Amino acid sequence: MSKTGLTLPEPLNLINNEWVPAQSGKVMEVLSPIDGKPFSEIADSDAADIDAAVSAARAAFDDGEWGRLSAAERGRLMLKLSALISENAEALAQLESRDNGKPIKQARADMAVTARYFEYYGGAADKVHGEIIPFMTGYNVEVQREPHGVTGHIIPWNYPAQMFGRSVAPALAMGNATVLKPAEDACLTALRIGALSVEAGFPPGAINIVTGRGETAGKALSEHRGIDFISFTGSPEVGVMIQVAAAKNFIGCTLELGGKSPQIVFDDADLDAAMPFLVNALIQNGGQTCSAGTRVLIQKGVYDEVVSRLKEKFETIEASDSGEDAVLGPLISARQKKRVETYIKEAGAPVIARGSVAANAPDGGYYVAPVVFGPCEPGSRIAQEEVFGPVMAVIPFEDEAEAIRIANGTEYGLVASVWSRDGGRQQRVAKAMRCGQVFVNGYGAGGGVELPFGGIRKSGHGREKGFVALHEFSHIKTIVTHHG
Repeated sequence: MSKTGLTLPEPLNLINNEWVPAQSGKVMEVLSPIDGKPFSEIADSDAADIDAAVSAARAAFDDGEWGRLSAAERGRLMLKLSALISENAEALAQLESRDNGKPIKQARADMAVTARYFEYYGGAADKVHGEIIPFMTGYNVEVQREPHGVTGHIIPWNYPAQMFGRSVAPALAMGNATVLKPAEDACLTALRIGALSVEAGFPPGAINIVTGRGETAGKALSEHRGIDFISFTGSPEVGVMIQVAAAKNFIGCTLELGGKSPQIVFDDADLDAAMPFLVNALIQNGGQTCSAGTRVLIQKGVYDEVVSRLKEKFETIEASDSGEDAVLGPLISARQKKRVETYIKEAGAPVIARGSVAANAPDGGYYVAPVVFGPCEPGSRIAQEEVFGPVMAVIPFEDEAEAIRIANGTEYGLVASVWSRDGGRQQRVAKAMRCGQVFVNGYGAGGGVELPFGGIRKSGHGREKGFVALHEFSHIKTIVTHHG
């Protein structure tokens, strides 16, 4: 284990490759969702710390070593960081599990995906090509992609390490200098990866990490006039504020704001293949996933059978600590637990199945038993709003047209899945989904680093993951040369 990469004895920010306390001297306790007890501290930063981080990033981009590196050199640094993440994966996973509450198996998978982000974008850094446009005689026209400059990144608490890679890696690959504000509820792995970036040899100012509250540090970063682009993942309500701040500074932004994703099961579906996905698309990470498959639409011909299978499975699921056998951990905070329990209490639909909280779950932890409701009215609150917990809404439908209407009948548009053996139906329904990503006879893609990801409407705009993310973190410059 890399001592340099994983030891932070004090609550500190990473600014210009130096570990510094918040200028105010304030710190915040870190509570583990597993037992609700404090186990660490982080810097409680504010606008002054954000300003220092942005200034460091600006200097790195404008005049520093980072701004002078070639694309190939940037890529090599990112590959070194990927290797260090893999080398320290178990320690990072243990820390993320403690900090976030997710089962250790999920945390290990997250570290593999995080390393993959830096591997993928490290390999892509020198492969963003321009083009030549045929123009009038006597002219040469080049189109180039250039970095924005300084990019701000505000990431959520549900996948701290993965989101670091997903948001920051493509920005670095394009040559931007970055300032990251991780969520205060779970950010320790982001800080440790920041330490590993220093060990990998990233120049000062390329990666800056400032912890703190959303209403102080997050607000200051989103409004800072020294950033040239911002990436945000979180709630639609905060997403509106991010867009307003970006508009005031005349900069662009990408927003991933959640979803109410449908899993559509037709009567010709392979139910044996479908059932694990229907369950896991909700249970993964305690349902605290923007792309969670929280609505299961079932054609009436197989409704009773699917409901029976869901009941059988969910009644065996326990919410427990993050040990080796855990499949469902606690929610992130007492506030989130209360929110989810309110949705359950006010669901207004019959309970199909309810899991349990393990008898040996630590006292004080934020555990909620998984619940399946149905049949639910398509327009009901439980079928329309993002719960962000292990709560499933089951909705019956008659035919393809009704399935499409129900699936598209929310304000969100992030992910959908279609379960059918009929190839024509697969294509018709997939094309009819108003969302950013559709899976046919599957759900999720093990991180899906290579697959463009994002939504429409209340789910946000812009795309992360895949090669297209490099386009988000760059702008186009057209150079027209008159050579006679």
